Amino acid sequence: MERNVKNKSTSIALEVWDFLKTLLISMAVVFLVSNYIVKPIRVEGSSMYPTLEDGSFGVSNMIGRNMKGIDRFDIVILYVPEKDMYLVKRCIGLPHDTIRYENDVLTVNGQVVEEDYLKTEYRDSFPNAFTVNGDYQNTFEITLGDGEYYCLGDNRPDSLDSRYYGPFKEEQVTSKGVFILWPFTQFGVKTW
Repeated sequence: MERNVKNKSTSIALEVWDFLKTLLISMAVVFLVSNYIVKPIRVEGSSMYPTLEDGSFGVSNMIGRNMKGIDRFDIVILYVPEKDMYLVKRCIGLPHDTIRYENDVLTVNGQVVEEDYLKTEYRDSFPNAFTVNGDYQNTFEITLGDGEYYCLGDNRPDSLDSRYYGPFKEEQVTSKGVFILWPFTQFGVKTW
């Protein structure tokens, strides 16, 4: 009987040890994946509508950002330290670009650039919606410096973006691209 109790205690101790090992390994894998490979994201608000819907959940590519850098029109995840929050926006301007936006026409370094991802019928239903200090920000021009990126929401009339925060620094861009997992109607890659 004493031997049975000893075997049972050893068995329980081994099971607890196996559980703890599995838990620690799982936590380490989740930490490594979420800090160095993909960043889990949840879209809050309508600033990227219709490309990304409010409440969408997915992951963003940290490796691609670190290995390939940031390209024009990438969807990027930005960290705003003053507000301790993350934003999902589209990168419009790269370092040293001169960006001009007037009458819904984007010009980069003097060249008109098509923005096929914008849904004009949706945008046009909200004329003059975005304001900063009471002024509608539909016309602007800016030249970016070293390591600066100009990022805007796809839903221009309803997006707090570089028009509000100014250019984002390279270190504020945490990842790029989005793979939507939920809702299933949006499942898939969005500018990975």
